[in-house]
Amino acid sequence: MKNEYDVIVAGAGPAGSMAAYHAAKEGASVLLLEKDREVGVPVRCAEGVEEEGLSKLVDIKPEWVSARVKNVDIISPNHKKVAINLEKAVALVLDRKRFDADLAVMAAEVGALVRTRHNVKGLIIENDTVKGVKIETPAGPREIRASVVIAADGIESRVARQAGLVTVEKMKNMASTAQVTLSDSKIDGETMQFYLSSFWAPGGYLWIFPKGPGLANIGLGLVGNYDGDKKAIDFLNDFLKEFFPDGSILNLTAGGVPVTKTLKRITANGFMVVGDAARMVDPLTGGGIISGMQAGKLAGIRAAEAIKAGDVSEKFFQKYAKAWDKVGGKTHERLYKIKEAIYKFTDSDYNHIADKVLSIHEEKRTVFKIFSIALMRKPALLLDVARVFANY
Repeated sequence: MKNEYDVIVAGAGPAGSMAAYHAAKEGASVLLLEKDREVGVPVRCAEGVEEEGLSKLVDIKPEWVSARVKNVDIISPNHKKVAINLEKAVALVLDRKRFDADLAVMAAEVGALVRTRHNVKGLIIENDTVKGVKIETPAGPREIRASVVIAADGIESRVARQAGLVTVEKMKNMASTAQVTLSDSKIDGETMQFYLSSFWAPGGYLWIFPKGPGLANIGLGLVGNYDGDKKAIDFLNDFLKEFFPDGSILNLTAGGVPVTKTLKRITANGFMVVGDAARMVDPLTGGGIISGMQAGKLAGIRAAEAIKAGDVSEKFFQKYAKAWDKVGGKTHERLYKIKEAIYKFTDSDYNHIADKVLSIHEEKRTVFKIFSIALMRKPALLLDVARVFANY
């Protein structure tokens, strides 16, 4: 490694790798740092994305895709199944280990230098401007300077805090999650399933994302204001005992997911933040792969523009903040309002909604119609529903 780069990206997840790729592609010298020993490990998400959204950002490689899903089942508390055909909105379940690694390779192929086991522990700040990073390497601590630092270091984002951004979040806007990859012959390899009930996942939901015949990611999230003694992993274990008692658990992950709006401030002098670190996660579902990649692309391009212009001020980076707001920020605000309403539903509400939806012929059921029915008593939200789900 050199002692100085145009751009340093902290974190080689999808958001960070996209930022590094686009900055390097535009001619900047880029260093991409990952704290773990291997890019893409460990996997901390359900791995689901929308095919159309991902295809707008990268050319999808067949080896990235564990399953293509066209069908969704929503299971109500009284065990009624609402089946939905996604039609054009095909969902993909990725192999995140391979996917993440290939995105980092893409960044390397256009000139970015990638280093694993290099943990960004702090920032170099001079005259209220970020000037580089302090890292822990296998060879010991080191400081490397840069004109622009992009934080893509996940939900905890020590880097964003040190840059002066307010990253503290209310507990009600955080979800505690647990997930296993399960092998069981009863798993439907072509259908996603969502279980809605206070019995299965109070205030949240439980998911089954197939990764091929007999294999799936099964997990759940509990909203932060859940005040019971039972933990996410306890709810998950109970579900597995009931529905998949003979299944084999191949791995287990647990953690937190922000289900809130984007940080109010995502830039500083010499600095931008992307992905989970900026709370760029769908507040309704907890999904953040595509939105993180979108932000990474925008930040990488703007970083290269800043180098060419010789201007790394926060004012210059406001174009990135405005672009994100247009691409995803406003949608996430609408989804947050919808989430706030839906997460207050009782099991009786879910059963009533399921009955209403089941009265619609399966071929005419859409995601838009389901949310419209669910929020009929919240007319102020129907416009938000239309803007978010009209095409689904």
